[in-house]
Amino acid sequence: MNKHVEYTPEGVCARKISFDLEDGKLHNVKFAGGCPGNLAAIGKLIEGQDAEKIAGILKGNLCRGKNTSCADQLSKAIEEND
Repeated sequence: MNKHVEYTPEGVCARKISFDLEDGKLHNVKFAGGCPGNLAAIGKLIEGQDAEKIAGILKGNLCRGKNTSCADQLSKAIEEND
């Protein structure tokens, strides 16, 4: 199954997360806003990886005393669309 996802995160600096799901694998993960270097690195590191596995790894990752992070929001986007 192929699906393009556009997700609006909450409680983080990033304004949008987009990615493609192809047969349960993540592709083209992009963040609009947020910390550009770190978020681009996340996208490169998880390219082609199993979406469920990545959601499990990133879930609960927190940023600067917030109850979430851009990575945690990505896990939520994956879980809602996988």
